[in-house]
Amino acid sequence: MTKTFFALACAAGLAAAPALAADVEAGKRKAEEVCKACHGEGGAKPIMPQTPILAGQYEDYLIHALESYKSGARQNAMMSPMAQPLSDADIRNLAAYFSQQPPGVQVKY
Repeated sequence: MTKTFFALACAAGLAAAPALAADVEAGKRKAEEVCKACHGEGGAKPIMPQTPILAGQYEDYLIHALESYKSGARQNAMMSPMAQPLSDADIRNLAAYFSQQPPGVQVKY
C-alpha cells in the first residue's frame, strides 16, 4: 500500500512538472518590456554601474531575488515596485531567460 501511494505521488509530481516549466521566450518578452531600460539588452549592459548584470546569473538566485523584492523581504527603491506586479510565472520566465544569456562581464588573464 505504501509503495503504491509513493508511486502515485511521484507520478502526480511528474505530471505537474511541465506546468512549472519556465517559458524562456515569455521571459525575453517580459525582460524587453520591463527590465531592459535599466539592465540593458539581455541583462548584460546595465545603464549605471550600481545596476547589476543579470545575464548568466543562476536561475534559482534570480527567482529568490525577485520573490524577495516582491514580498518585501528585500528592499530597493527601484526593484521593489518593479517586482510587485510580476506573477510567479513571470518570475520563473525571467529567471530562465536571464540565466541563459551570456554574461556581460568577461575576465581576461
